[in-house]
Parts: sequence; structure tokens; C-alpha cells
Amino acid sequence: MNKQEKRGLSTSTFDLTKGKHQVPTCSLLRSLKTMAAPCVDVERLTRALNEPLSELGFECHPLKIGWYNKVLPSSLHLHYHDDTVAVVVLSMPAMFERAFLPFMETNRCQGLSDPVDQCVKHCISTTIAQCFPGQKVEVSYDFEMLPSRKPKFLAQTAAHVSGAAFYYQQSDVTEPPWGNKKRFGVCVHPRFGGWFAIRALLVFEGVEVGAELQKPSSPDCVPSRDARIRLLDDFNLRWQDWSYRDAVPSAQTYSQKQRDYFSTPPAQRPSLLRTWGFLHDQDSKDGLLGPQHDGLGAANGHGVI
Repeated sequence: MNKQEKRGLSTSTFDLTKGKHQVPTCSLLRSLKTMAAPCVDVERLTRALNEPLSELGFECHPLKIGWYNKVLPSSLHLHYHDDTVAVVVLSMPAMFERAFLPFMETNRCQGLSDPVDQCVKHCISTTIAQCFPGQKVEVSYDFEMLPSRKPKFLAQTAAHVSGAAFYYQQSDVTEPPWGNKKRFGVCVHPRFGGWFAIRALLVFEGVEVGAELQKPSSPDCVPSRDARIRLLDDFNLRWQDWSYRDAVPSAQTYSQKQRDYFSTPPAQRPSLLRTWGFLHDQDSKDGLLGPQHDGLGAANGHGVI
């Protein structure tokens, strides 16, 4: 993989009607605008995102906005037509080495926001700009909040309805043993267990699809009552030891370097990055990498780091 691939760059656009790479003069915007809703090829749209992003450790899953809205109260609905096409983007364990560390090496990290958030935003926005030039794509990141302090989207709900992961909640446990105690839910990936994060929701405004896009089944990989109780207890009571991530065998887990980074309190991560040679001392002194979230976000349904 060359440096251009590592940085999430692409030099071609995609024609969804033909499923081929096209030279930049063949704009995907023109294809999307001229296609009637039933003709949109969601598989090729998703592939257009997956081809560059998978090289960086991301995974993309399509959904309809109606699937998401159907399982939520109206106060949490996304205000698009039910058949509007959206894509939820997940990061896999490989993202840290394939995208984040190269991102830090290029010295792109700046400002007050979290370095991982900056990396994710760079990878996704660059891919959209180069694969979908001119197409209106509304991107909501897992770290973004509305003025009401509610999340812009419920990440775990989006992952569940897309079939990317299964969102286990108290309601999924028969005869729950907790009484009046609250247990926040958590998503489990069929291949990576809890070793992943839900990063963004991409809404393709004005792009709709009909019955040819069928809702997939969410992958129930923790089927027993006892295992679900243990999963929710591990997530709510012992999330720092990461045991909930091993609810199912994982194809890959975080590297030791990645574990060291995410185990470090957010306020101390700039210091760790400096020991790795990525930040200048002045950056921390000037507060350029100030308060950073820890990515847990259990209460608002967000994915976890």
C-alpha cells in the first residue's frame, strides 16, 4: 500500500450505473442526479466507499433512513425521506496502524479536537470529496453533538439496523436480573466482537432506493441469556478492563500500541504522542490538543473506542 492509499486519497470517481472506475471527468454527481430512485445501485455506492476506506481500516454498511427512524421515537428521527440512502462507517482494529499513525506522521493534527477524530474526519471527507464530487452528502460523526447536547445520530442504532453489528440492550435479556438498575447497551461485531468503533453516518441527500434494498438481519452473535447478562455487566461495571470486547472470538484485536493509547486518560494522550515523536512540546503548552473525549458515550448510544 503506497502513501497515497494510506492517506485515504483516490484519483478516480465511480459511476454507480456501471460499477467501474471512471476518469474524474465522469462525475458521479451526474449519475446520481439522473437516476430514478429504483435504479440507484446501492451495492456499487457502498463499494465506492469501501474500496478506499477498507485500505485504511474502515468498514461501510448501507441502510435506509426509514429503518433507523422506525426504531426510535419521533424526537430522535433524522428528517429525510424513509427511502433515503445512508451509510454507517465503522473503524476496525487495523485503523490505528493504517490510518491514525500515518495521519500523525504527516503532522496534519492541529487545533483543539481529538487526534483520532481529526484522522477519521480527514479519511472520510477526503474519500467523499474524491469519489462523490458535487454530491450532497451530510456527514454526522460520532463525536458531534446538537445544540441540545444530544448526539447528531445514535451510532449503535445505526449499526444495528444496517446489519453491521448487534446492539444488545436490557430488553434483549429475558427476565433481567437487575431490577431497577440501568444497564446501557453495547454493540458487538460478528467478526471483531467489541474491538471496533462506530465513527460516522453518511446521508446521501436526494438519493433514494426502493424495495431492492432489503433490511439485513442483525448478527446475533451473543445468543444466550447468561452471555448477554455477562456482556452488559462487563460493559457497564468493568468497561475499563475491556473484557466486554471479548464477548465473541475476534478476528483481530487492538495492537499493544493502540491499547496503550486508548488506555491513557484523554488529557494525557498528547504527552504519549510526544513520546512517540508525533507532537512538538509547544503544541501541548499552547493547549492545541486540549480536552479530548474518551469515546465511551454509553448513555447516548454511541459506539465505543
